Amino acid sequence: MQTMRALVAHAVGEPTEVLGLETRQIPQPASGQVRIRVQAVPVHASDLHILRGRYGFAPAFPTVLGLESVGIVDAPGEGVESLTVGQRVITLGVTGTWQEYIVADAARVVAVPDAMSLSTAAQLIANPLTALLLVKHELDVQSGEWLLQTAAGSTVGKLVIQLGKHFGFKTLNVVRRRAAVEEILALGGTAVICTEDEDIRERVAQIVGEEGVTKAIDCVSGQVGADVSRSLAPGGEMLVYGALSTHRQTNADKLTLPLFPRSMIYETKTVRGFWLYRWFTTTPAEKISALLKQTIELVANDTMSVPEGQPFRVEDFAEAVRLAEAPAHGGKPLLLF
Repeated sequence: MQTMRALVAHAVGEPTEVLGLETRQIPQPASGQVRIRVQAVPVHASDLHILRGRYGFAPAFPTVLGLESVGIVDAPGEGVESLTVGQRVITLGVTGTWQEYIVADAARVVAVPDAMSLSTAAQLIANPLTALLLVKHELDVQSGEWLLQTAAGSTVGKLVIQLGKHFGFKTLNVVRRRAAVEEILALGGTAVICTEDEDIRERVAQIVGEEGVTKAIDCVSGQVGADVSRSLAPGGEMLVYGALSTHRQTNADKLTLPLFPRSMIYETKTVRGFWLYRWFTTTPAEKISALLKQTIELVANDTMSVPEGQPFRVEDFAEAVRLAEAPAHGGKPLLLF
């Protein structure tokens, strides 16, 4: 029996307490599937949300986590002709990637350019695709428009700033720390609001005018998200795609975004959610393919530059998890097999 290493979660809880490296049997591809020898997988905040029982789905434990990966096609299943042994590929909407070998439907596997770095390829989906979907395919931000965003120093936030430069829209960027302001401006952010010593609503009015902005994205929720929603112009729209303000909170009833009814009703604003996993499960395959192709092109030509990840041996997963949640931690932790 051929075996592999897998990072297995045994229950809901703190990641370092419920994760363990184990030996499992190498899976075999069924018809229409391919087996991939995994090279690198990122540690996302969403992975840790799953472990703490606060994500959009709850797996049956024990389970292997991981929401994206890059690797090499190792064995195609019967009927697979679009992929060949030795091809470098990424997975789309495939879970359970924190292990040395995975099997996936061939339709959920895409080849990536050989010139693309291992780090970039490992991070192509969750952050670059999300950034592109939010600003162009959900909100359709046009050249010259303002886009207000929270957590501008996050990976998605920095990618949105780069897309603003490319497509010609202006970014109004909310950060928590004064030390982050210069970095955001240097990256190309049009203006920055620092919640350490500034009021979001006051600064929005000062920068863009009393009416506010018509489009916003938020991954913080809580009071910050509420302040952003109140900064919207009448008829404005905000997309909520995260809740970083409560990232350690496991009680679902306390994951809140307080909205001001007077502002919502009389100014007919819209606040709605976006979840990449649901997008993958509800979007036609041809549209997924087209948008992924656009994402790969934007990354390959450096329109979107994904911050280099920080590599960790899979044996050092506890340190990788710790870094994933450290303030201003830099590049995303990458587990290497």
